[in-house]
Amino acid sequence: MRWWSFANLVSNAGTWMQLTVQNLLVLQLTGSAAATGLSLSVQAGPGLLMGLVGGAAVDRWPRKVTAAVSQAVLGVIAFTTAALIAFDQLNYGILLALAGVTGLIATVDGPACALLGNDLVPTEDVPSAIAVGSLVHSVGRLGGTALAGLSVGVLGTGAAYAANGLSFLFVAAVIPFLRPVSTALRRPAGEPDGAAAAPAAPAAEPEPEAGTGARDGLAFFLRRPRLVALAAVTGLSAIFGRNYQLTLAVLVTGPLGAGAAAFGTVSTVLAVGGILGAVLAARLRKPTVALVGALAAAGALLQIVAGFSPSLVVLLVLVLPMSVVESISDTAGTTVLQTDPPAHMRGRVLGVWRSASTGWGLVGPPLLGFLMELVGARGALVAGGLIITGAVAAGALLQSRRRAMPGPVPVPCATAA
Repeated sequence: MRWWSFANLVSNAGTWMQLTVQNLLVLQLTGSAAATGLSLSVQAGPGLLMGLVGGAAVDRWPRKVTAAVSQAVLGVIAFTTAALIAFDQLNYGILLALAGVTGLIATVDGPACALLGNDLVPTEDVPSAIAVGSLVHSVGRLGGTALAGLSVGVLGTGAAYAANGLSFLFVAAVIPFLRPVSTALRRPAGEPDGAAAAPAAPAAEPEPEAGTGARDGLAFFLRRPRLVALAAVTGLSAIFGRNYQLTLAVLVTGPLGAGAAAFGTVSTVLAVGGILGAVLAARLRKPTVALVGALAAAGALLQIVAGFSPSLVVLLVLVLPMSVVESISDTAGTTVLQTDPPAHMRGRVLGVWRSASTGWGLVGPPLLGFLMELVGARGALVAGGLIITGAVAAGALLQSRRRAMPGPVPVPCATAA
């Protein structure tokens, strides 16, 4: 697990180097901000369209092989881009094609690497492993963004792609030496966790039947109330509550009358809060959807208060707990997502999630931007917080009513006189 975490730290830093430089590269090639947005959409598009297929592939193929091959292919793409830049052969069309292929490979690589990391620890330690992954992601993002500026200034844009290629190959080289806790990563479809080690215990609720295809994964997801509720809470939070880089940027530079440097301070506090939240989330053991909903509501209430911030200082005081709550909620939700389904369905469940999260990731920013045009940054923060809080409260009320409903009264058997 230590080797895997270190490899992911290197990989995350390389990925954020490339993402940062990619935006600069598109601007150099086209001079258009719209073209930059299009390149990001092209890279995200396969996650929306092919997430189900990628998740099904992860359930069918050996996980270590799948992760190693996908990482190696991503490395080849990064090296190819670096070579095209070095020989001045890269144009916008080729860059879009490479971004699309990257997004396509990521539909398999994402769930394969996520589930492989969980295989390295006992089941009870999966929440801690996910929290470590979140911490690695946050640190890698900070380090990669900083290294991108250094790379561009000293070695040029191609160096960032080459560095990212090396980071992918490093991960691919580490994977064969990983030793999963379970000796049987590939269980036959329908065989529950632990079946090889001990007889299966009676299930509290029957597992929905599912086949092996992508559509079977979607059907399983939709028949699983916990997963549907998790998607609803996370989707609303992602659209109306967590686009802080957009809402807080407008609030800081607009109503609060501060500048870009002040928003840089806000972004730093957000990053620090994310790291603190990941450390705290490592103490989670059995998070539930109810906990995710409660954390989402708490973050939404803080967001509402932040909307009324009279000064930058007050906003900074609120931003830290907002980020901490968001980080813990993300870890709790990811844990539920990766442990609630049976082992043979987890790749497809993550594939469904990738499609859904890509969808709200694409819809959220323009919808939130339109809302800010109507009611301003303060109004968007307050309205978004009320929407999230109201949805969580409505879901909790509906769940409590269902639990309070009496079950069917058994009819006594007739006896002979």
